[in-house]
Order: sequence, then structure tokens, then C-alpha cells
Amino acid sequence: MNVPASNSLLAPSPSSEEFRTPSLTVIIPAYNEELRLRSTLERIIAYFAEKSLSPEILVVSDGSTDKTEVIVQEFAEIHSSVHLLTYGENRGKGFAVRYGMIRAKGERVLFMDADLATPIEELEKLSAELDRGTDIAIGSRDVVGSQLEKRQSFIREFGGRTFNKLVQIVAVPGIHDTQCGFKLFTNRSAHAVFSQCRVDHFAFDVEVLYLALRVYGLKVTEVPVRWAHQEGSKVRFVRDAIRMVKTLFKIRTTSYAPLVAIVKSPQP
Repeated sequence: MNVPASNSLLAPSPSSEEFRTPSLTVIIPAYNEELRLRSTLERIIAYFAEKSLSPEILVVSDGSTDKTEVIVQEFAEIHSSVHLLTYGENRGKGFAVRYGMIRAKGERVLFMDADLATPIEELEKLSAELDRGTDIAIGSRDVVGSQLEKRQSFIREFGGRTFNKLVQIVAVPGIHDTQCGFKLFTNRSAHAVFSQCRVDHFAFDVEVLYLALRVYGLKVTEVPVRWAHQEGSKVRFVRDAIRMVKTLFKIRTTSYAPLVAIVKSPQP
């Protein structure tokens, strides 16, 4: 893959491996996403084609029982950058993201939701932060400059804000939005953090940021993004809220293995 030097977005490192190592891997966890996955992949592929980029796109089927995997395979036959990862049974969103992250080859790794609640174009904002030396840039719906084009219901929004206040007290103070499904990592930070993660469900974002910030001292930057609520969320408010609160305290009482050879992203 040949990316012009003048294009700073996710530029590959100048090494003998540059034609085999993608500059970016995109991880898309998918559980029964047949209704919207096709349009999501079309939009992502079109965006990168406009940028003359060809990232590795890994769609991780989390035990889908609909046509999700068929759709991905159809794209893979046409686009060599698209790959289907699957492991059979439903294990949870956190497991799916982790499964993709530790297999990512790209110099940078983006995790994004299949519903495109955050448009793929917002990647440029996150990428700029990695260019400045941050290890992890996370999309945020709750910092100055964010744009909520379609809000969630009052109950979900209130619940999310309440959960975040608890998250800040217990796990990651200073992070206003842990749950936005749009996060960009350097390859090294992605592999370091996700190799230690244990949470399989929706609270995995908190564990990721807890490990990054409080265990390994990585630099994390919140980036305001555009976001629009999409119908069809797999989150069940009461069930998952209770489980996520329990998980917060489990994270704080877990003894994570130290990383003896973690290397932070070089400063520009």
C-alpha cells in the first residue's frame, strides 16, 4: 500500500515492512447486524477509497445467527482488506473487540460500532491526537465541541450520566465519556491493554481505560465527536446497568499483570 508522504493521516512507518503492514486496522464487533452492516461497510470502504488508503478491516462476528457473516464474506470476496473473524458462540461485545484487537496488524487500531453512530470521518480528529503523541484517543459525546445530532431517550441519557459519575469516582477520574464506541489506539497500546483485559460485556471500555490510565500510565485524550443515537442497541438498560456497576468494583479489586516491556508511542 502506497500512501503519499504529504498525507499525515495514519501514514505508515518508513520501513521495509511498509507494503505489508497496514497503517490502520478497523475493528467492528458485530452481533446480528445484518440490517445495517452492509451500508456501514460500504460507507467505510468509500471513505478510505477517497483518502487513497486501504486499511485492514476486521469484522468480528460475536456468535451472529443471522446473515451478518454472509454479508462480510461477500465484501471480503470483493475487497481484500475486509476479513471476517468468528469464534462460534456469543461471548459479548468486550470479548469481540478484544479478539480483534490482539489480532490487529495495523500501526494504529480503531474500534468502532457497527451502527456508525460516530461517522467514520471523525477518525481524522482522533488521528490528529495520535500524531501529537497520545497513546489512545477516544471519541467523546460529553466534552466541549461534541455534537449530539440525535440524542438517546431521557432515561438512557440520565442513566449514562449517572453511570459515568460512578465510573469517575471508582475507576477513571477525569474521563467524561467511557462508553462512546469510537476509540483509536497505537498498535502497541492496543496489544498491551487488550492482552490484559478480562471483561467480556459492555463495561469493557471502563476496564480498557482503567488499565491504560491507572495501571500502565498511558496517555489518553478525549476528543469531541459527532454522534447520533441509532435504534437497535443490544444494551438492556436494567440488566446491563446492574452488571456494569458490579464490574466496576471487580475491576478495582483485580490484580492485573504488570507489563515489563511496554513501550509508549514516540513523541513527535
